[in-house]
Amino acid sequence: MSKNNKISALSEKDGIIKPEIVSSQVAKHIQAFRKQEVSATELIEKIILGDKVALSRAITLIESTNPIHFEKANEVINGCLPYANKSVRIGITGVPGVGKSTFIEAFGKYLTNIGKKVAVLAIDPSSTLSHGSILGDKTRMEELVKDEDAFIRPSASGESLGGVARKTREAIILCEACGFDTIIIETVGVGQSETAVHSMVDFFLLLKISGAGDELQGIKRGIMEMADAVVINKSDGDNIQKAKMAQIEFNRALHLFPMKDSGWQPRVTTCSSITSDGITEVYAIILAYISQTTDSGYFNANREAQNQYWMMETINEQLKNSFYQHPEIIKQLKTVKKQVLQHEISPFVGAKYLLELFKKY
Repeated sequence: MSKNNKISALSEKDGIIKPEIVSSQVAKHIQAFRKQEVSATELIEKIILGDKVALSRAITLIESTNPIHFEKANEVINGCLPYANKSVRIGITGVPGVGKSTFIEAFGKYLTNIGKKVAVLAIDPSSTLSHGSILGDKTRMEELVKDEDAFIRPSASGESLGGVARKTREAIILCEACGFDTIIIETVGVGQSETAVHSMVDFFLLLKISGAGDELQGIKRGIMEMADAVVINKSDGDNIQKAKMAQIEFNRALHLFPMKDSGWQPRVTTCSSITSDGITEVYAIILAYISQTTDSGYFNANREAQNQYWMMETINEQLKNSFYQHPEIIKQLKTVKKQVLQHEISPFVGAKYLLELFKKY
């Protein structure tokens, strides 16, 4: 046989045809189901009955920026409102790497084991460049996501302040109507703008870790003043002693702040999300807070103040959206921006011109 006609030993042979994981008929059925339009009334009825699929669809609806979905979303929220406000709302924040997701899974599993129904609204940071978000919280909460008494909903923060998704407030109402008695909101990180999540929860929990060089940062005002409890996470193994020392430091720092309007003195404790040590104590602190503020009347007063705050925030948001979606503003905005860029007019004159134009129509 000539050299050119030599058969390669690397030649590929026909193998077994890979079977379809999902049949074409099943795939078409799934696609048809997803495209199926569900009425607001049907969504409300299913949510009240505890249907988590309907809850997910409703949250997707209220998160939509499509103006067509706005009226339907409002109808769903109004229909669920009479069944809401029957939960404890807990905000959990902390710097990236503090173990928020791991803590929430351990805490959530503890709550479901004692008969609670837990909804986790996890806010993932959005890229300022691509505007994308990983939404990986379900992956990090492998056990909790399989729990029948738990619901996890990751949402992108978008451009909203405080790491709170634009429609988190409405999502809380839907989760409560679905029968979840404990709502946990996980925020992106720590900063002054965390007031956004503080204004929609009953109890605000700050997670910290020892030995990370940020103990002195805790003495600064801001996030520490908002915290109802500070939990030193990752208190296990060789880190137990460091966590206890950090607990002492934060206790000293918290006593430097003036008394809260609630009359509650924030507490500091330690826990391990891996071993679940200290999780019971964290929940005991939350129960003590709820009991004290309920007896004093602060709990309901705070909820009422939050409702008024979010009404004003909604007005501001709607005015902003109406302004930028107005046909005349869309026409003139690019021109005015160019004039400001070329120093033909000041930014203030440009803004006044556009606002006056908006008021005319």
